[in-house]
Amino acid sequence: MWLQLQIFGFRALWSPYFMMFIIGLALIYYLITCPYRHKFGGGEKPSIKQQSFFYSALVLLYIVKGSPVDLLTHIMLTAHMIQMAIYYFVFPIFIIQGIPTWVWKKIVRRPVVKPVLQFLTKPLISIVLFCGLFSFYHIPFIFDFSKTSQISHTAISLVILIAAFIMWLPILEPLKEFEKMPPLVKMAYLLANGLLITPACALIIFAEHPLYDAYTASGAWIQAMSLCVPGDVLSGITSTISGPEMFSPLTILQDQQAGGIIMKIMQEIVLAILLGTVFFPWFNKGSYKVDPIPAGSTSESTTKA
Repeated sequence: MWLQLQIFGFRALWSPYFMMFIIGLALIYYLITCPYRHKFGGGEKPSIKQQSFFYSALVLLYIVKGSPVDLLTHIMLTAHMIQMAIYYFVFPIFIIQGIPTWVWKKIVRRPVVKPVLQFLTKPLISIVLFCGLFSFYHIPFIFDFSKTSQISHTAISLVILIAAFIMWLPILEPLKEFEKMPPLVKMAYLLANGLLITPACALIIFAEHPLYDAYTASGAWIQAMSLCVPGDVLSGITSTISGPEMFSPLTILQDQQAGGIIMKIMQEIVLAILLGTVFFPWFNKGSYKVDPIPAGSTSESTTKA
């Protein structure tokens, strides 16, 4: 497959401009949070753990949006689902964990931002917002529409990404403004997340025919490919490529079913890890609580001795 992908060229495979954008984000983060943090009213430098989270998030962002993986998402629905799982379930978590508290205060405690976030991060609203947008996005005609132009594709992806950040804030609680749920409610919140996305995955897994024109119809597929392949390159190879099946070992239906399964599995892994981070501290805290020794029992045992 790799040799076949070479026909799309270096720009389509490695997105050098996007790589420069990622490097720019890393440089901005470093400058604001380290040498020039006092000019922004900052406090302590981010910890090694926070820096690791943030830079790892940028690496993941480049992998799913700038490397050959991004090209594959327009060829195989399996690759698209891997991209979505990382982009919405891992990348936001790493970014939230990587931003220092003082930066969050600068962002969140602004007159307009604070009331909006306080409303949107209410548990019921945040979970319904993300799961609803994610599910609607994978309705065939909406999905195919998102592949018709760079503007629609980028806009829809960013809206869902913002909803993903909003969904994770009440769980990760970078500031006290987001401390809205006790541990048991957090666990219910995470379980509900898994349940609400299940119908979209089931629709894809159990469909008896290919759902998306972007992976089946030649015209729609070529239009989708134009989102990541330069026009001059695409026009030069159109006559030599027959469709997405030329680059995939799976049939279109098998690829669709595998994509739905992979999405569900990756989502459950992330949710299971988060459930563990909530459950075990809560469980251990409860196990340390010991009933007080009744008054007089000490003296009574001493007398018996």
